Amino acid sequence: MALDTLYHVNTPEGIRLRLSPAGPVPRMLAWMIDIAIRLGINIAIFTMLAFLGKTGTGIALIISFLLEWFYPVYFELYKNGQTPGKKSFNIYVSMENASPITPAASIIRNLLRFVDFFPLFYGFGFVSMMLTKRFQRLGDLVAGTVVLHKALEYPPIDEVNIKAISPPVALNLAEQQALIRFQQRIPYLTKERSEELAQLSDPLIDPEKPATPQLLGFSNWIMGSR
Repeated sequence: MALDTLYHVNTPEGIRLRLSPAGPVPRMLAWMIDIAIRLGINIAIFTMLAFLGKTGTGIALIISFLLEWFYPVYFELYKNGQTPGKKSFNIYVSMENASPITPAASIIRNLLRFVDFFPLFYGFGFVSMMLTKRFQRLGDLVAGTVVLHKALEYPPIDEVNIKAISPPVALNLAEQQALIRFQQRIPYLTKERSEELAQLSDPLIDPEKPATPQLLGFSNWIMGSR
């Protein structure tokens, strides 16, 4: 099996998304956090209802049942596909085409957890994840869902309002393309990383000024944003 599990999806708006499925390790750790949270809630519920005797125990068992099966459904539908555990590891559940998970898909993938759990501690689910390119357990395969790494969000650099600047020297086609590609990568870079990369263009930039805005200005000039 290829180690590179990235895949691409074209949205109706014509945007090509690059998606990274989450493997067994972050999913298992996220599951352990969610188990701990549910366990804590169950302990609190049984403790509070203990004074009602058998009636309290019956109510607590019903609440515990609902919590076990609908805890993940609630977070997947109303919290952007992220339970607290998944949010801790920056992963989320979505449909295979990266659209938000539907109510039907969320219910199906969670109801089938009991199948994934067999024969012990998600044995079938683990084998299924290792045999599929997108690390999908059986519930995911039936529901058409996938667990993805959430793209990191960095503070944006406002390249739109940066004035076009004529490069101080003539640039060949490859150099012009490199500047345009740098501008395209800006949304995925931190300000520190973009500045570090921009500093590599010593012949072009004024060392007394920030390098990133200068390169973006050159790129805007190349693309005709004068």
